[in-house]
This record gives sequence, C-alpha cells and structure tokens, in this order.
Amino acid sequence: MAYSISLITGDGIGPEISEAASILLDVACGPLVSLTPLRAGDAALAETGHPLPQDTLDAVRSSDACLKAPVGESAADVIVRLRLIMDLYANIRPAKSYPGLPSLRDDIDMVIVRENTEDLYTGAEFELDDMAVALRVISKRNSERIARYAFETARRRGGKMLVTCVHKANVMRVTDGLFSRECARVAAGYPDVRLEQMYVDACAMNLIRRPERFDVIVTTNLFGDILSDESSQAAGGLGMAPCANIGAHSALFEPVHGAAFDIAGRGIANPASMMLTSAMMLDWLASRHGDRRCADAASRIERAVAETISAGIKTADVGGSTTTMGFTREVASRV
Repeated sequence: MAYSISLITGDGIGPEISEAASILLDVACGPLVSLTPLRAGDAALAETGHPLPQDTLDAVRSSDACLKAPVGESAADVIVRLRLIMDLYANIRPAKSYPGLPSLRDDIDMVIVRENTEDLYTGAEFELDDMAVALRVISKRNSERIARYAFETARRRGGKMLVTCVHKANVMRVTDGLFSRECARVAAGYPDVRLEQMYVDACAMNLIRRPERFDVIVTTNLFGDILSDESSQAAGGLGMAPCANIGAHSALFEPVHGAAFDIAGRGIANPASMMLTSAMMLDWLASRHGDRRCADAASRIERAVAETISAGIKTADVGGSTTTMGFTREVASRV
C-alpha cells in the first residue's frame, strides 16, 4: 500500500526544502509514499487568482496526509483556512535540543499542544468608530478536546508525565477561566499524569529560565503560537522546528518557520525542519494505520538528522556552512 501525500511546495524557500524532503522520503520510504506536488500561496495567487485553488484543496482533502512548505503573505488564506475547513484542532510543536545546536540547554524535550481553531485567530474583528475590536472565542468543546489530546500525549511520551495548562485566567476570567477549568476537569481522568496551572507570562519566563522542566504544554491558539516559537528558539532555532496540525480524520504537517524570501534561491536554506516534519507525518501514519514501516522510517529520519548535526554538518542558520542539498545528501546517506 502506498500512502498518497499532498505536497504543497509553497513560496520563497518552500520549493527548495520541499525537494529536500522529497529526496529524503524517497530514500527512507521508497514506494511506501507517493507525493503529489500542489500549488498554494503567493505564487498560486498570482497565477490563478486564488491562494488556495480548489483543485489543491480537493487533492489535500482526498490524500492520506498533507506535507506543506511555508507560504508567503497569503499564509492566513492557506493554512488558517485549511485548519478550519478540515477541523485540524490540535497544533503540535515539539521542541528538542540536539547535540551540536546552539540551544539554551542540552536536555530540552517538550511538546506544545495548541488549540488550533478558535481564540482570536478566527478573524472575527471589526472597526467601530475610532475603535478596532477583536472577538476572542474559547469554547468548552474545543478546550476539552485539546486538553484530552495533551494528556494522551503526556501518557504516550512517558517520562515526566506532566501537563502544564497555560492561560491568563487571573485577567481574562471568563475565556481563560473556562479553558483552565476544562483542563482541570479532563485531568481527573488521567490520575497518572500530573497537571499544573501556569500564567502565560510566567511560562514565557520559564521557557528561558528553566526550559528543561517542561514536558507537555497545553494552551490556547494565540498563546501557543507565541510560546512555540520561543520554545523552538530555546532548543536551537526555528530551522529545526517541525509542526503538525491534527484532526479526528486528517492531518497536515509543516515546518514552523516562514518562507524566508531573503535567502530563497541561494541554496542555503535549512531543510531540517521540513525533514523532521516529514518524520512527524510518518509517525502519525504509523499510529493511524498501525504501520510499523512508517514508524521505522520516521525513526531513521530523525536519527539521521541528529547524527548529521552532531557531526558538525549544518547550515548557516545554526552555525554551519553546508548548503541545502549538501545537508540533504548527508542526512540521506545516514538513513
């Protein structure tokens, strides 16, 4: 069985790191996955008049999973729309330090589980006279299911068995109060996993002061977006940061960083985040279909990336001088 994977090649450095991921998936998986390149983003908007053409949307919805490179200024019309249309309610962003990276500590290993469909990112905002107003929506249903996903993640990871619920309920008593209460209610069903409550400003501080203390952080959409970039930087930079958008029936995987137009076409973009994102996709396919081949390929990709960096073969953003394709060849040779 070959898994059909939609590959949105994106803008800026997107096509370069998409090529790197394609090469690596071919080496690691062979005929196990079949990639279909798709267009979306700024280039698609210029060419077709739509940042997310209907044929791309149809292909993504019918595939087994979607792997997406970063897009440019039209990102909100692509990724936010896909998250809402496909109800990809869980945004999963691991942050892990690897030997050879400029991280704050060498023992960072956490996952941020971010609610992905509501909060201020619904775009419900308007102007009224001389004011601009944004509506923040936090629902019981979405708070409950993201909390449950976080506790399941902590249980699956083992280790610290700790979920940190991050909010600002001392100020936003209604919205964050609801989120905090739902986390506590869900926690009662997981007696083997500890729950702690933490205000978002304290969490931001502790991600710098004591990043090694965290295991699984669960939080709302806006806070999660900000904190996950901070955690990625603490662990070595956005060039190493993978991300998953997961729903009940489908999933989309993308690197955390943007399209980096300033270095596009120069052959120096770091493809590691796209590679680690591909490994996350394979892990999800393994879990969903009970396929050990996918799990094995995911493990080999992550191990090969770590070994390559540990050997001092890195791109410029993490202190090296290797090109995009040079790094790709080195990782592929270790897979």
